Amino acid sequence: MTVFLGLLIAYAVGSIPAAYLAGKAAGVDLRAQGSGNLGATNVVRVLGLRTGLVVFAVDLAKGAAPVALLPRFLPGAAANPWLAIAYGAAAIIGHTRPLWLGFRKGGKGVATACGVFLALAPAPTLVVVAVFAAAFGATGYVSLGSLAAAATLPALVWAARGARAPVFAVSVVIAAFVFWTHRPNMARLSKGEEHRFSRMGDLGVATGLLLGAAVAALGVAWLLVGGGAG
Repeated sequence: MTVFLGLLIAYAVGSIPAAYLAGKAAGVDLRAQGSGNLGATNVVRVLGLRTGLVVFAVDLAKGAAPVALLPRFLPGAAANPWLAIAYGAAAIIGHTRPLWLGFRKGGKGVATACGVFLALAPAPTLVVVAVFAAAFGATGYVSLGSLAAAATLPALVWAARGARAPVFAVSVVIAAFVFWTHRPNMARLSKGEEHRFSRMGDLGVATGLLLGAAVAALGVAWLLVGGGAG
C-alpha cells in the first residue's frame, strides 16, 4: 500500500456519514432537522440518546482506526509519526466534507478528532473527554464542552509529550479547527440562543458519552497491542 492510497482510504472511512444514515433509517434527513448538523449532538437532539451514542462511537472510530491500523501496512511507518497524523487529518476532513454525500457539509469533526487523538495520545485525550463532560454537565451546552476540551488539548499534550512532539503541533491545529467550525455556536452562546440540554438530559448524555469514550478507548488500546500509531 502506498501513502497516497492510505490517505484515500482514511478519507473514505472518515466520510462514512453515520448521522445521515441514522436519520435515513428513522425516516428523517438530519440536515433539515434540529441544527442541521450531521454530528452526534444533533442525532441525540432529534433521534434520542441511544442512537446518538451509536453515531458518536462510529464517528470516533472513524478517526481512531485509520491512525491505528493504516501505518501498519507501510514498512518503516512506525518511525514516522507524521504519517499517522496525516491519516487522522484525512479522516477528519472526510467527516466534515464527506465523499459519500457529494462533498457537502458533514459534521464538525469533534468526535472524529477525539478518535484520532485517542490513537495518537490516549492519556491526554481521556482527560480532555473528562473536561468536556465537566463543562457540558455544568452548563448543558455541548458546544461549550467541545470548546473547553479543544482549548485544553494542546496543554495536556504538551505536558505529556513536550512542545517538540509532532502531535503537539497537530493538537494546536485541531484546537483552532474546532474553534473555527464552532463560530456559529459561539455567536449563539454570546446571544444566549444556543441550544441547551435539560438537567436530566445533561446527566444522561454526559454519562452516555463518557461510557462511549471509555469503550472506544478500550477498542483503541486493543488495536494498538503489539504496535501501531500510539
